[in-house]
Amino acid sequence: MSIRINTNVTSLALQNAMASNERATTRTMKNLATGSRLSDPSADAAGTAINDQMNAEIRSMGAAKSNAQAGQSFVAVAESSMSEQSNILTRMRELSIQSASDSYSGVERGLMQKEGSELVQELDRIARTTTFGSQGLLDGTSARFDFQVGTKAGATSRITFDSNANTTSSNLNLDSYNIAEKNDARDSLETIDKAMGTIAQTRAKLGATQSRLESAENTLSGGIEKLSEARSKIGDADIAKESSDLRREQIIQQYQTAMLAQSNDQAAVALKLIG
Repeated sequence: MSIRINTNVTSLALQNAMASNERATTRTMKNLATGSRLSDPSADAAGTAINDQMNAEIRSMGAAKSNAQAGQSFVAVAESSMSEQSNILTRMRELSIQSASDSYSGVERGLMQKEGSELVQELDRIARTTTFGSQGLLDGTSARFDFQVGTKAGATSRITFDSNANTTSSNLNLDSYNIAEKNDARDSLETIDKAMGTIAQTRAKLGATQSRLESAENTLSGGIEKLSEARSKIGDADIAKESSDLRREQIIQQYQTAMLAQSNDQAAVALKLIG
């Protein structure tokens, strides 16, 4: 067997192999530490790009889902207030019917009028104080609400609620509600019925919007789940495999170290022979 001392080819080859194995070991340890097999983008550039795109889409879908949930809260606030206004109008209609009958005296009609006036004030208070964030919902100041429930810019990613909701007493023509006289009480019935129709129509639109928002949330939840599953297959580390790889690389490193020492010993033997 020939022995060379100027260039220890075996030692150089072993050093290169050790450097390569050390890089692999470092990458495997990073994968285990982060739980991602893409901790080093250079290991899979295409996979890293796809993983980043999926991650961006998942986060965008999460934001859209939050919008859908906020939209449902908006609907719940408006619906709750309008439900109470509907109850108020029902009571006002009862008072109008009672006052329209000669079964009651003028004094009793006066008491009914007092209750009715207070109900009108409460109806108006609800309309003017029902808000979502800083936006009025029932006072006519906000006619359109857009809920971004998709990840694109087009109209298909939005759910729009055109409300024009104005349930103030003046808009419902109830600010001059009067049942102190039986004829006025009879006339008020038509006005109350129109007001109840207005509120019922808006509540129906709210119900339809609520259904769409719930559907959008369910769709987004399913999309996030499926996309997360796909991203996991691309980017998540297989802990069992990575652990096995690390053990193999560590064993190789031990053998390489031993072989390098042996190679260097051969050069030392040659020097002794010369000496």
